[in-house]
Amino acid sequence: MNKQQHAAFIAAAERALWTPKDHFQRAELSEIFERTAPLEIDLGCGDGAFLLAMAKRYPERNFLGTERLLGRIEKVSRAIGRAGFENARILRLESLYASQWLLPIGCAEVVHIGFPDPWPKRHHHERRLFQDEFMVALYQLVTPGGEVRIKTDDLPYFQWIEKVLARAKGFERIEWPEEPDYPRTDFEQHFLAQGLPIHRARLRKI
Repeated sequence: MNKQQHAAFIAAAERALWTPKDHFQRAELSEIFERTAPLEIDLGCGDGAFLLAMAKRYPERNFLGTERLLGRIEKVSRAIGRAGFENARILRLESLYASQWLLPIGCAEVVHIGFPDPWPKRHHHERRLFQDEFMVALYQLVTPGGEVRIKTDDLPYFQWIEKVLARAKGFERIEWPEEPDYPRTDFEQHFLAQGLPIHRARLRKI
């Protein structure tokens, strides 16, 4: 890679990282992506494997990932820059705050939540992402008729999630048939390789 190519790569990686103008008010969709296209959000995107796979598979759609760990943010932004994707960006922010206070109302056609931290110890359960307030935030975030797709390998946490979903207003559970070609996170590939079951829930906003 020559100096010109390196400079272009750095610029692309920097563009991939979305830094809101104001973290204390809701953004406009045009601040995130210049082009108008259906938006999908990957909350807690980890190393970005799923985010990048979706952006490659669906170039006609926009994809925004959120992640709070700086090392992962840097890795994903470099990967987006290296791939030259114009339809993928990443935001460094905690998922609940981003959903509750920052992301535009009704902006997402699909919200993906893959393998959130299960916080297995009882006295840590209040730190789990899935709480009643999070479901209210998701309802605001998703477009009418839009979807929320949830995956976890942790059965006790999934049982917790199902209780939260049962209390949530404005969503209905719908079938999620197996899709062999649907991109998988590194977590999911790791768990499947060990023969572990993946627990899933698919919701539609009504």
